[in-house]
Amino acid sequence: MPEAPLWLINTFGVAAGLCSMASFVPQIMKILREKSAEGLSLRMYAVTTVGFICWTAYGALSGSWPVMLANAVCLCLVVTILALRLRFGGGKA
Repeated sequence: MPEAPLWLINTFGVAAGLCSMASFVPQIMKILREKSAEGLSLRMYAVTTVGFICWTAYGALSGSWPVMLANAVCLCLVVTILALRLRFGGGKA
């Protein structure tokens, strides 16, 4: 496979980072609006938190600041959801 141009690689990287970050905002807004985290899986967000910790560390250790920055933002958003889940509860999910 021929090597893709750097601008194309970076475009996909930026798009992926923005989509990942934006994907958590609607959930945060919904929890805050409804004051309920009903149905949210505590385990899923706990595992996702660990995953973003690992991705952030990977980005830092490999010197890839875009990977580190995008995943650090995602980590903050996921920790927010996790905290809201603990605060407002969610049944047995």
